[in-house]
Amino acid sequence: MPPDPVARPASIDSLLAFAWDSAEFTATDAMAVVRLTRSTTIDAIDTLVRLGLLQELPNARETGDYRKGRPARRFELRADAGVLVGVDAGPQHITVTVADLRSRPLVTHRAMLDPDHAVVADRRDAIGATVDAALEAAGRGRAEVLAICAGVAAPVNARGISPSHPNGFWRQTNPGLAELFAAWTPVVRIENDASLAAIAEGSVGAAVGCGNYVTLLAGARLGAGVVVDGRVLRGAHGGVGEMVAFDHVAGVGSPIGLGHRAEQWAREAIESKEVAPGGALASMPADRIDGQAVLELARDGDADACRIVERLGRTLARIVSVLGSMFDPERVIVCGAISAGVVDVVAAARRALPTDLDLPAPQILASRLGADIVVRGAVAAAAEDARSTVLDRWMTAVPAGEPQPNGPGALEMVRRHARWDVPPFEMVEDPGIEPGKAPQVRIPRGGPV
Repeated sequence: MPPDPVARPASIDSLLAFAWDSAEFTATDAMAVVRLTRSTTIDAIDTLVRLGLLQELPNARETGDYRKGRPARRFELRADAGVLVGVDAGPQHITVTVADLRSRPLVTHRAMLDPDHAVVADRRDAIGATVDAALEAAGRGRAEVLAICAGVAAPVNARGISPSHPNGFWRQTNPGLAELFAAWTPVVRIENDASLAAIAEGSVGAAVGCGNYVTLLAGARLGAGVVVDGRVLRGAHGGVGEMVAFDHVAGVGSPIGLGHRAEQWAREAIESKEVAPGGALASMPADRIDGQAVLELARDGDADACRIVERLGRTLARIVSVLGSMFDPERVIVCGAISAGVVDVVAAARRALPTDLDLPAPQILASRLGADIVVRGAVAAAAEDARSTVLDRWMTAVPAGEPQPNGPGALEMVRRHARWDVPPFEMVEDPGIEPGKAPQVRIPRGGPV
């Protein structure tokens, strides 16, 4: 029989949610937002201090800001109580960001992979070693990881597992990462890379405040992160954002990305002598021709490159039209490394977008989050998971009477006592909530995604 749910006052969740979104604060500051009585607010704050999730700051008298009266106690989230880890595990590269609990990066570590190396175990070991190297560079260890999220170029189901694929690529790309990282922390999330791009855009990018949008990773291959009514769509096997359907769409023909198409079309134009002799594109060495180079030439006004950009715009318009009919988004955001030079392509797509669509055409935007959009989304996802699960774990972790955790060693002490098998908690009535006021509580999703 599973253990009984762990009960705690809703005031503790309310205070932690407030503190996570706030700078330093006093009990009075918190009361104005969470609508609790002073005694309940102070009790909740003291509990969070004992858990090591909040820290009390020096009072105004000690910092020289004191004027008269009794200085108010001031608190803030203990951002170094643990770390968040975001991973972008691409086919040829690994990017790892270690961040504090406020999602501020402590270090970003990068490594390159051999794209022809098909041994799944070796790829898994390389990803794990890169995360370890990032943690070491940040001066932290595995025991201090509060939550980890990794993005891969494959569909991923709710358990972090990718389905089989005829050529084995998806299982190679996601070589059991959920199992690998579960040995480090109980809060593990593996996601499709385009879905993490969607989370990044919704957190700090062009989709802030927007509940219906699609992010389009469009470099080597197309991949979409789809958000409908504020929720990232996944599907039974994680395949909502897979773009293989474009094999059957006239004017698109395949899920090849915009960057790859730009390179391919440039090489074809040079080979067929459709470019101006002596022009910038015709004169470019073959080993330097890639999508980004073509876009840069177009930005500098090269006529041959500009024609390729117009063609890319027509293709993007067709892609957006199909996505618009399928998901009815307000915005389609072109993102990833290609986004740095895709502004002209987006402008061309806007011009080419049909005016007789059944639904209103979505707005087409170029992302400003750059090549690290996936790892930024991974950190944001890890932060959300940490916020929604930390109290489930830590409320059972610090025995009464034990000295409170302190700084980077807090999580290690918590792990000595934590029950990782506890179920989602049960919210109990809190007499400290003012009558008629609902507490602001983040409801956990029932454990790791």
